Amino acid sequence: MTRLCFYILITCLIFSCKKKEEEIPVDVIPPVVDQVPTIIPDGTEQYLNLDSDYIFDQEKLHTFEIKLPQSALNKIDGDPAAEEYVEGSLIFEGDTISPVGIRYKGSIGAFVGCLSGNDWANPSGYKTCTKLSLKIKINWGEREEKFYGLKKIQLHAMNNDDSQMRDRLAYWLFREMGVPAPRSVHAKVMINGMYSGVYALVEQVDGRFARYNFDDGKGNMYKEIWPLKMSGQPHSAQSYLNHLETNTDENPSVNMMRTFAQDIAAADDNSIKDVIADWMNVDEIISYAVVDRTIRVDDGPFHWYCSGGGCESHNFFWYEETAAGKMHLIPWDMDNTFENILFNANPVTPIADGWGEISNNCQPFSSGLFGLQQWSAACDKLTGGWVKFEDEFDQLKTQFVEGPLSESQTNLMLDTWADQIRDATLQAKEEHSDAVAESSWNSAILQLKSQLKFAREN
Repeated sequence: MTRLCFYILITCLIFSCKKKEEEIPVDVIPPVVDQVPTIIPDGTEQYLNLDSDYIFDQEKLHTFEIKLPQSALNKIDGDPAAEEYVEGSLIFEGDTISPVGIRYKGSIGAFVGCLSGNDWANPSGYKTCTKLSLKIKINWGEREEKFYGLKKIQLHAMNNDDSQMRDRLAYWLFREMGVPAPRSVHAKVMINGMYSGVYALVEQVDGRFARYNFDDGKGNMYKEIWPLKMSGQPHSAQSYLNHLETNTDENPSVNMMRTFAQDIAAADDNSIKDVIADWMNVDEIISYAVVDRTIRVDDGPFHWYCSGGGCESHNFFWYEETAAGKMHLIPWDMDNTFENILFNANPVTPIADGWGEISNNCQPFSSGLFGLQQWSAACDKLTGGWVKFEDEFDQLKTQFVEGPLSESQTNLMLDTWADQIRDATLQAKEEHSDAVAESSWNSAILQLKSQLKFAREN
């Protein structure tokens, strides 16, 4: 639905106005869904018999069709930032999975310019953009069946990315360097019979992700809690439990994470590298740092924001591989990736320090156009320990630049993916005024290639 049509619809709802049927073109009226059916699968459905590799096949552009009662769609459109689930159906390649839970999702950045509220830092109001990021909960209600082995589907709207490539490329680069990272492909989305546009389908980081990436996939997964506080001390056991994403109903223990944090906190300059090597795969974590800093993931774990007297990082997960006794850092939220390589395009996300640099004697400091408070990541004892692996960093940086980040590799992937979504991108612009125009899309991809070239050479 175009933005103009949406405003007309909202106005009509507010004033309870009624239009004669002949005044509304039939082809712009979305099909009405009165109720959500309950469909019991018989076991022959494709989604029950193939695994997640089918969904994340790099050669395919899948279409996800969502159906919602009009009242449910009105509810989530009226307040997307509430992130409340409503009940609907998912249709995928001839199979209908119903009921499922559906909601909009996103942090502050995902809602900027797309809600009616005036305060971008506190998203509120009704939906004003055609696309918003979506989460589909397959394990809704009493459902035990998985969807190609998945419990949840995440579709990122990419409204702040005219290239429509950041999510997919960033995760691909991490995975090519041996870092456990979500899989990502593009997808088309239909909502109540209307084409919404091209989205980034990004793998949910959960127990299914753990079992796909690790031999021992039953360990704890934590979201956005760093092992150590800014003070250099471990968190309380309850704090780790509060950030637990898996095993929450199995009387979980956080002893492994807490012991890891205690060992890091107790290490000195002479022992910190050995402690890290005991607890982590060195090539994996240093590869993480190489990729992150080279492609400028400036809204990730190395960006410590400060407020209320404390500083913390965000957009990451930790996984405990219990059998191997190893901790793994997992990247998340790539929508701001690459944009600060050539210049500080986003006034919120730039990191003031280079890798291993320390500002203001490890005290918070003001930085950037908005004067946001930051803290140097290298002041964190764990990050500072990674910085000491200088030879490994240099070797892996060379491997990265000459391998996955090379011009031949990145151009091949970008051109292949662009061909894959070109028709879908053009269709979105034909149907929605706020969709990215072909010229802007092509220019953004060229700009991304220039940013990658700069990253390789610097």
